[in-house]
Amino acid sequence: MPAPTDVNIPAPSTLAMPSPGLPPFDYLCPDDPDEVVALLLQHGRSARLLMGGTDLFVQMRDGALAPRVVIDVKRLPGMRELSFDPADGLHVGAAVNMNALAAAPAVQQFYPLLAQAVASVASYQLRTRATMGGNLCNGSPAADTAPAALVLDAQCVVWGPDGERTIPANNFFLGVRKTALQPGEFLTRMEFPVPPTGYAGRYIKLGRNAGGDLAIVGVAVLGYPETSAASGYRFRFALASVAPTPIRVPEAEALLAEQPITSGLLSQAALAAEDAATPINDLRGSARYRKAMVRNLTRRALDDVWNQLQAEG
Repeated sequence: MPAPTDVNIPAPSTLAMPSPGLPPFDYLCPDDPDEVVALLLQHGRSARLLMGGTDLFVQMRDGALAPRVVIDVKRLPGMRELSFDPADGLHVGAAVNMNALAAAPAVQQFYPLLAQAVASVASYQLRTRATMGGNLCNGSPAADTAPAALVLDAQCVVWGPDGERTIPANNFFLGVRKTALQPGEFLTRMEFPVPPTGYAGRYIKLGRNAGGDLAIVGVAVLGYPETSAASGYRFRFALASVAPTPIRVPEAEALLAEQPITSGLLSQAALAAEDAATPINDLRGSARYRKAMVRNLTRRALDDVWNQLQAEG
């Protein structure tokens, strides 16, 4: 993308009542990233970006949001592109829909953990519209794609008043519905490095039903051979819906790197994940229940990953 320059902001298309239950708003569909930056700076918190809209329009319908301007960014260059290079990894435009992402051959072959996480979001019908970019930018602690982004060391590439910058996924989430995006910035793509050789991964989601409910607990575990580790392996853990943000669990990661791996050590790592969780009580589950499920699901994911590593080793 070019450096920011003065741009002509397009005139809005006013929708008096776009759908029953939605407040009126101005709809804009720019095709230049600097137009988006200018609009975000001009309208501030009264503007919202549209990628898939599956969360935005629900919040508007329920009265949680009433933006005066909705900015559709799907026409921007690269926003709906997905590419893979064996040396450079996977690049996912922020507006690529989740079904396309989960079904991409490169994702299925090299990033099955990501495919698992994406496929766990909502229903198939909603995933034809929903995007990973929107899922991350929503800033929800329960975002299913966030744990996968964390353990796969994803980078969030954003565009703003000062041009392009990259934010590690591990630094992207600051609080409930709060991200590291600065005024005028928006997410353009996610970049996933080539995964470690011989890795195995698993994402497990606990919801109230099998129809795509929000996660009560989400657990991602990734493991791979590593000769520099005392155990011969390294693991990465990430949790969703059990803290103000999606989190990594460095205590569990260190534990499994420093000692020979046994069933007892896997249980200790699961307990470390439980200790790292700081959930709340809400309609979907109590804090006590969530912590117990973190331990159980982490152990289940660890068993799956460890068995895969042993089979491949």
